[in-house]
Amino acid sequence: MSSARIFGTDGVRGKAGEGWLSAANVSAIGRHAGAVLGGERAKRTALVGHDGRRSGPELEAALARGLSESGFAVTSAGLISTPGLALLTRLREFDLGGMISASHNPAEDNGVKLFGRSGRKLSDAEELAIEARLSADTRPSDRGPAPSVDPELELAYLGYLVDKAGAGLSLAGLTLAVDCSNGGASRIAPRVFGRLGARTVALHAEPDGANINAGCGSTHPESLQAEVRRLGAQVGIALDGDGDRCLLVDERGSLVDGDAILAICGRHDGPRWKDKRVVATVMSNKGLQRALRDVGVSLLTVGVGDRYVVEALEREKLPLGGEQSGHIVFGADNYMVGDGVYTALRVLRVMVQTQKPLSELAAAYRAFPQVLVNVRVARKPALNAIPSIVEAVAAIERELGDDGRVLLRYSGTEPLARVMVEGPEHAVITAQAQGLAKLLATELGA
Repeated sequence: MSSARIFGTDGVRGKAGEGWLSAANVSAIGRHAGAVLGGERAKRTALVGHDGRRSGPELEAALARGLSESGFAVTSAGLISTPGLALLTRLREFDLGGMISASHNPAEDNGVKLFGRSGRKLSDAEELAIEARLSADTRPSDRGPAPSVDPELELAYLGYLVDKAGAGLSLAGLTLAVDCSNGGASRIAPRVFGRLGARTVALHAEPDGANINAGCGSTHPESLQAEVRRLGAQVGIALDGDGDRCLLVDERGSLVDGDAILAICGRHDGPRWKDKRVVATVMSNKGLQRALRDVGVSLLTVGVGDRYVVEALEREKLPLGGEQSGHIVFGADNYMVGDGVYTALRVLRVMVQTQKPLSELAAAYRAFPQVLVNVRVARKPALNAIPSIVEAVAAIERELGDDGRVLLRYSGTEPLARVMVEGPEHAVITAQAQGLAKLLATELGA
């Protein structure tokens, strides 16, 4: 195996059946994860589950064999969302959680996501410890009992969502279209909204092993938008394959992305917080900052990835953060777990309490235009080491002030530099981006 990192930003990912995602290697991951995370407890328990991919049950069984060899009694939740598995790991006090999923990736991919007793993703130190053991021993765990499936776990997760996020919430009179992306939330999500009184129409909720994320869900919401218009529904809810992302569709069929969701919840709840800050990543549009600033709420910006959002929420003791992609985390309210169904329920609560349609709530957020320009380059020196480029960027940022930004970076796979300028006025940022692109071409020998 390669000496490169095995764990990426969200677990181990790859083509199912290949490399670290072969059944043999997944069993080895399970064995070493069990050794690192097992602690000194005499009786160790693990919970495993999978999304709607054909390769899921086989890789789940392989992970369970490895965990069993490390002394764990393994229980399966079967088809479930990633947040469902993480929450059940915590609430049912399992020592370890293992989810087989590649989130919003195509069906031929898969992955292993591991969680500790708290339902939180592993630390860098824990991942490195598992990788060190794997580098020395990739022997498969060929024998071990199949994990016993506990159907009660699905009901427990359903009950949690209805009783926690849905407490006192009546959705009677609302028609909701719910796109489950043929993924892990396909059985749970429509039932949650139905239990709370909504007329619920489920879309893409019949996983067949190959149709997960295929032209549906949060990465392809077009069919959901059409269905909302056809039904005259008040809201469309688009999940991704493992159920941690949520995008919404308003009653007019317009998309409401993660930035707009943060704006809706931050504007509604934020003025009552002691610390009036929302966590977002550098990819969030500057329009979010303006929408929150209007009600006295500010942004704390972190790097790209839900891990960094969660770290900031926990460190600063803040209640809300997320990403433009729709991965929203409601802090300690939901144990720092991003859950698409939970997110939708929180927005629906704002609608019910304000008696406003989703389009009106979302209108407070206006995405600023972005201009993207690719520049072919002959070399890739550090951009912040070229004085003329640093000075040009600083001049643009002074001109834009708090309502704009500049991002410069190289492509990781092509001889390109990428220029992104964002701001309120399209004509202004277009001229700024083109000026930067010409400067880069001159400096970098295109």
